[in-house]
Amino acid sequence: MTSTANPALRARRLVLHLVCIVVGAVIVVPVWFGVLGGFKDNGQLSVNPLGLPDPWVPSNYTDILTSEVFWRQLGNSVLIAVTGTFIMVAAAAMAAFVFARFAFRGRELLFTLFGVGLMFPFAVAILPLFVLLRSMELLDNPLGVILPQAAFGLPITVIILRQFFRTIPGEVEEAAILDGCSAFGFFWRILLPMARPALATVSVLALVTSWNNFMLPLVVFTDQSWWTLPVGVQAFQGQYSDDTARVLAYVVLSMVPALGFYAVAERQLISGLSGSVKG
Repeated sequence: MTSTANPALRARRLVLHLVCIVVGAVIVVPVWFGVLGGFKDNGQLSVNPLGLPDPWVPSNYTDILTSEVFWRQLGNSVLIAVTGTFIMVAAAAMAAFVFARFAFRGRELLFTLFGVGLMFPFAVAILPLFVLLRSMELLDNPLGVILPQAAFGLPITVIILRQFFRTIPGEVEEAAILDGCSAFGFFWRILLPMARPALATVSVLALVTSWNNFMLPLVVFTDQSWWTLPVGVQAFQGQYSDDTARVLAYVVLSMVPALGFYAVAERQLISGLSGSVKG
């Protein structure tokens, strides 16, 4: 029985490793192509797309890094991503606390509405959202991007945080109440510190989603001084359509902040997702 089980187990592991290698290659090869392509000229890209540059052309990167437009777009992306994430996580944490720790009539119905929000495609709402933002005079205003992004991110954030809050034992809340702690005091002083992994998880997801958002800033911002990096990449590609190497350098530099933040917060992201699944 052991002799038949071992080959089957080895075959399963081999298939799993092959799948991991293929998935890793699908992810790494384009990144490798983009990073090295930014150090080449167009002639090298056509002759040797995946090989090392010969000679290296660092001016593609240095010209972008010394450009005021790139840093302005980077600052806009940081402002919108950080502010939108803070608003969304703060609102979602309070809503999830109510759904997780309070019993009231219609609670599950209201919570179901947040679940329905996951099935509402953002593209369907772009036209009425544009009309609404125009009537509120929020076009060419960062709030015109921040508030809708926070609203569309609320459903998944509330669901994740509610599951995590429900794993906190009721005895902890009872002990806090006996010590004279109010409901908000328990939420602020005890629950939020215990929920740091979950808060980090939803914050990472919100930041990366906001960073990669292209459609909403494109619709809201007609003033180029408010463009974010995704919109800037599109404009840069149109401006330098005949210089693929320079475009690759711009794309790589626009990805670095989000990839760096994700790499730093990866452990918190995994532990937070694990906690929400267990709940």
